[in-house]
Amino acid sequence: MAVKALTQNSFTNDVLNSTALYAVRFWAEWCGPCRAMKPLYEELAGELANIAQFAEVDIDANPEIASACGITSIPAVVIFQAGNMVDHIVGLAPKSAYEAILKDYAAAAAAG
Repeated sequence: MAVKALTQNSFTNDVLNSTALYAVRFWAEWCGPCRAMKPLYEELAGELANIAQFAEVDIDANPEIASACGITSIPAVVIFQAGNMVDHIVGLAPKSAYEAILKDYAAAAAAG
């Protein structure tokens, strides 16, 4: 599954108005750890496509989204469930950390 690049309009339509579980990566081109995270994030998107949607926001192109989500450090991955921010990971974390958090929220949603 491809990671979708979001704009202000698509962020509102795809993430905030969605019932799906979303992982949204906040990044910038000048950020070395952000560039290092990209292949890992794309790998997660492929492996966990059955439980979550994956998107990304370039904070330089879309500062209003970053501001609305309280992003002060990047890279950051914010988890949204049913349009609400429910969790986040700031900095470059191990792949297992992202897997665990997404699987936990998917399991909780399935349990009802």
